[in-house]
Amino acid sequence: MATDTRKVVLGTVLLVASSAIILGTGQLGSGFPLWAASIAALGMAAGALFVGTSEDKRPV
Repeated sequence: MATDTRKVVLGTVLLVASSAIILGTGQLGSGFPLWAASIAALGMAAGALFVGTSEDKRPV
């Protein structure tokens, strides 16, 4: 059961950064461009993919 730590670290960084951007756009209202939240949502999806495929087993 080997885990690729690079994928876990990269996925975690993407998830945390993207979550902060999405929560920040909600707090700032219209002062932050909405396209940034859209890109952050893609970053969350990529982060979840990296974390989910970090092991040798079949991803769920």
